[in-house]
Amino acid sequence: MNDAKSESVEPRSKLRFVPLILFVLLAVLFLLRLFAGDASRIPSALIGKPAPDFNLPSLSGLKDIPGLKTNDLRKGHVSVINIFASWCAPCRQEHPILMALSKDPELRANGVEIYGLSYKDEPENAKSFLQDDGNPFQRIGMDPAGRVAIEFGVYGVPETFIITEEGKINYKFIGPLTPSAMTTILIPEIRKAVKSIIKTP
Repeated sequence: MNDAKSESVEPRSKLRFVPLILFVLLAVLFLLRLFAGDASRIPSALIGKPAPDFNLPSLSGLKDIPGLKTNDLRKGHVSVINIFASWCAPCRQEHPILMALSKDPELRANGVEIYGLSYKDEPENAKSFLQDDGNPFQRIGMDPAGRVAIEFGVYGVPETFIITEEGKINYKFIGPLTPSAMTTILIPEIRKAVKSIIKTP
């Protein structure tokens, strides 16, 4: 009798460890995905395709800053679109990078324009953010429902897109820009887009 009881208890005691084993396996899988590569280099299905059609209103209260629409991306110059929100801590972290980018003499000489897309934000909060920390954007589109961002394939804020002179998505950077990312990734990608204009007959 005792042997039969011990045999029935033993399988049950082994089953206790199944949740722990599953948890460890999931944790290992998560860590492998986390360190699998640079998240900013995740490919986008929209690269090489036209930017989605949209027409977003301006941020009221900011003088001389118009809204943003698809046609603004098809005017013969390279555009940089930054998806941001005042409630997004990484957006605030990268903001000085965008300010520096907006003042870059080479980009300005080549007609590169920097636009903002305000993602799921309250207008007053977005306005206060830009008034306090500076406005790097020549146009700002308000996307309160986040629908345009979804059409761009945005994972989350911040994200930055480089758009060709004919309105096609040329590059996508996921996450906050850093000084290193700006000099080694973003500016070289902008230069590539600018050179493609020069090469076009």
